[in-house]
Amino acid sequence: MSEHYRNCIEACYICAATCDYCVASCLKEPQLDMMRECISQDMQCASICRMAAKLMTLDSEFATEICRICAEACQKCGDECGQHEHEHCKKCAEACHHCAQECRNMAA
Repeated sequence: MSEHYRNCIEACYICAATCDYCVASCLKEPQLDMMRECISQDMQCASICRMAAKLMTLDSEFATEICRICAEACQKCGDECGQHEHEHCKKCAEACHHCAQECRNMAA
């Protein structure tokens, strides 16, 4: 793995795992309707994070562009999760916002 990508790859994998946990936790919440957008954003964010990490690992010519897209997805997911009071959503928002910053740095 390229040292150049290391922090961003790690942030992407942590974010993806945190989003997966948030989905599983949101599905157990009593007011599921209120969590629908959070769940949707989590699933999309986790997928994009994994793709970004994989392309960076491959040193792909598309790594910069996917990091730009990943930053947008992470920001949107983090903003959505940040609107909820659940601990799993707060942790997810934190991981997403950190990943968004790492991806913005990588895409710059």
